[in-house]
Amino acid sequence: MSLIWRPFTQMQKAPPTPTVLKAKNTNLFLKNNKKVIDAISSWWVITHGHCKTEIVKAVQKTAKDLDQVLFANFSHEKAEKLIKELSKFLPKNLNKFFFSDNGSTAIEVALKIAVQSFSQKGQAQKKEFLSFKNSYHGDTAGAMSVSARGVFTKAYKRFLFPIHSCSQGQLSTDPDKMFYEDFERKIEKHHKKLCAVIIEPLIQGAGGMIIWPPAVLERICRIAKAEGLYLIFDEIMTGFGRTGTLFAMDQIKTKPDILCLSKGLTGGFLPLALTISTDNIYKDFLSQKKEKALLHGHSFTGNPLSCSAALANLKLIQKNKFKLKNKWAWIEETNKQRLAHFKKHPKVKDVRAKGVIAVIQKESAYESFFAEQASQKALRQGVFLRPLGGTLYILPPYCITKKELHKVWDVIESLF
Repeated sequence: MSLIWRPFTQMQKAPPTPTVLKAKNTNLFLKNNKKVIDAISSWWVITHGHCKTEIVKAVQKTAKDLDQVLFANFSHEKAEKLIKELSKFLPKNLNKFFFSDNGSTAIEVALKIAVQSFSQKGQAQKKEFLSFKNSYHGDTAGAMSVSARGVFTKAYKRFLFPIHSCSQGQLSTDPDKMFYEDFERKIEKHHKKLCAVIIEPLIQGAGGMIIWPPAVLERICRIAKAEGLYLIFDEIMTGFGRTGTLFAMDQIKTKPDILCLSKGLTGGFLPLALTISTDNIYKDFLSQKKEKALLHGHSFTGNPLSCSAALANLKLIQKNKFKLKNKWAWIEETNKQRLAHFKKHPKVKDVRAKGVIAVIQKESAYESFFAEQASQKALRQGVFLRPLGGTLYILPPYCITKKELHKVWDVIESLF
């Protein structure tokens, strides 16, 4: 019996788990001498490939001089430089950086900032959030609260604070009138108590890789801004190139007031997260009173090794001038070509693609074991997939070769 309790896994039905000895580029090398293509970037974190040489060397160099420092009392060069370099890619008004350690905590920080900011403006009644059907923002209590209610949150229902959930045209490729009507109706009804709207821009990840047209995102953002609500963008999955631009927000004009980043921030090498806000929000926390500070923190906040990995990741992005639509456009083109095979498949409800992400919608129930069965079949053929319930998707590292990508699709076709 395994002594390890695995995430998102029904251990009673879980098959023996293979041991990974090493990883390089798109490949995982298993203990049984088998090589497996990592087609989902190890839960969407690996950007340039596993054990990217530039990132490895950067972390090794830092490790010789500095391992960890208490960030509440000290700063260090790697964190300061990371902020400077990352700012080059962000809207100028997003200029206050709060470090944490993973996506869920980045969201938790954003929610606290939004509520406390309004409270310290003298608007304590504005403490509620508007989120969206099929949303997923993490597994801490606050992050679960602003996520869609379902299999991920059911067991903890009594611990979650209520939110206002807006429906949308789930698989529509055009702006959906019903979506706008519901959003505007909820804004009108609850605006006196709402403090923020939280969104996964362009693509809802764990909710089923649901793709929104940029026009939909732009319109709801403008409505939220017009009502004086904070706009929180959860770019934990969409950030660092997954949607075809460096950030999903680059595809619309309206920018968020609070931005959450993690996963690809370090190229997937080490845990790190950022919650980035505007200077206007930051000023609400400046006071002679201790209780008006943001009283939140983590032991490994701003870890120097993680910051070094993030810096190396940004250097790789700058080196490649990160023009995804040019250098890696072939990934999206190949995905769309191979998806055509499934458009009229009797077992497929929908297919869609955006950036390096491609999706085959078979069914929607997370409770089914299709995901586990499909994952095991693919693994036996040398490809690692982990469907979201009945939603089968790929999200490969950018270093994937054409031969590897076609193998992934060949294996996917064998699953149907």
